Amino acid sequence: MKRVRLLLVGLIAPVLGCLGPPRTSGPLAVATFQVDATPPPGSALCDALCAPAKKVVDPLSARGIVLLHAGPPIVVCVLDWTGIGNGGYDAWREALAAAAGTTPDRVALHCIHQHDAPGCDFDAEKLLAARGLSGSEFDPAFARKTIRSVQTAIRQAVAKPTPVTHVGLGQATVEKVASARRILGPDGKVKYTRYSSCKDPVVQAAPEGVIDPKLRLISLWDGERPIVSMTYYATHPMSFYGRGAVSADFVGLARGLREATLPDVFHMHFNGAGGNITAGKYNDGLPARRFELAGRLAQAMAAAWDSVRKYPITAEDVSWKAQPVRLPPSPRLVEADLLRILDDPKESPRRRVAAARDLVWLRRCRQHVPMDITCLKLGPAYVLHMPGELFVEYQLAAQAMRPDDFVCMAAYGDYGPGYIGTAIAYEQGGYETGPASRVGPGSEAVLLSAVRELLR
Repeated sequence: MKRVRLLLVGLIAPVLGCLGPPRTSGPLAVATFQVDATPPPGSALCDALCAPAKKVVDPLSARGIVLLHAGPPIVVCVLDWTGIGNGGYDAWREALAAAAGTTPDRVALHCIHQHDAPGCDFDAEKLLAARGLSGSEFDPAFARKTIRSVQTAIRQAVAKPTPVTHVGLGQATVEKVASARRILGPDGKVKYTRYSSCKDPVVQAAPEGVIDPKLRLISLWDGERPIVSMTYYATHPMSFYGRGAVSADFVGLARGLREATLPDVFHMHFNGAGGNITAGKYNDGLPARRFELAGRLAQAMAAAWDSVRKYPITAEDVSWKAQPVRLPPSPRLVEADLLRILDDPKESPRRRVAAARDLVWLRRCRQHVPMDITCLKLGPAYVLHMPGELFVEYQLAAQAMRPDDFVCMAAYGDYGPGYIGTAIAYEQGGYETGPASRVGPGSEAVLLSAVRELLR
């Protein structure tokens, strides 16, 4: 049934696009959209890993762009949510594609991965609802309402696009934010895990480790007028969390500072391959650290903006490629064991939610349901759109494939796989490649092959 639905959407979406103004030819243009995506009180946050929403510290948003006239419309959307996976990811892409008059394979959807924020997986919700646990992972009615709001915003936006004549590229080093999460011992195994906050002086004192210190920025311009700023930086985006206080955390605050400085520019921020990167070396979890981290990130955003070099761009300089992949499931996932947890009312809701998410992913793997990895080329820049909580080594490898070009990566696309480590990381142990990963070490070869093809 799901494949039939995807086929129907693929057939209908181009027709919907033809009902409005022609969008597949003409000068390059961009439409911007933004809606509130703040969950109501009582909503589950971070897939039931955090306390439910009690108050809103700062609102969450869903925001994005639609690129027009470079073939069928291209949609890129990012949310201040923890993650959208499996059936949730399918539903979002289908809905956004229909609103823009395009096909789902030309939609990139990402989350920044704040933890005091909701998630979305309609497949897992179906399993949980059948067992009296509807809404225990996220608020499904709120999620569907947000999808409808984004659809409305897209339809309104594409009716009044802005011409794009130039693309601007810039980058800067982020100081004292990111650090490696997994600290290895002399035996090559994970000895310490440096979470988003860390109070242990020994663990804090460990070296930064392997990170990507650069924040990259792509801007779109109409002549001398800047229209859009998109920034990319790899790290878990949390300072403190889990108290029921909805927040876009320090990345949202940094983005807000840039909005205050450049109020006429549309700002989007993406989390890169930050699965094994946190702010733990520079963050002890005190509330004041949130503002310190936000200030450092905003400073790098400003420096990247100041370094921008502009290049003329036309519709012919924009391209989109999609590469379907199938990742191997983790050997730890056993359907009988997952069903036993899911069906046991004595198990905690948190464990049952986790079992539902694991089971959905395992079944999708067995049904050979592919995921799309995509690449947007904007003149001299390449943007890779990747799934899951990807390790930073994937980002560094992609940049090494085109060392003379400007390569950005947005991860936290389809959240279904969970953490995606490198092959060797699965031999090193640790939380990320143990209970938190739904894929096996063979994922590295699959993903690097797809990235290589996309960057060819």
